[in-house]
Amino acid sequence: MDKPNTPSIPNVSPVRFLNEVVAELKRVTWPTREELIKLTTVVIAISILVGAFIGGLDALLVQVQKIVFTR
Repeated sequence: MDKPNTPSIPNVSPVRFLNEVVAELKRVTWPTREELIKLTTVVIAISILVGAFIGGLDALLVQVQKIVFTR
């Protein structure tokens, strides 16, 4: 039975691979320092909000569980 069509891995030397990686990284549009600080602040704020929401929901469900199971 024939093997299914699997993608072949090209045989590339490590030096050529690293040169191509460096070339790709030079083409990347990197954020400015101000953008980086702003976006990091947004991520931290959203993480805190989601954590508070999940924590509050957990506390609420614990109270509901106590009410249901103590009867």
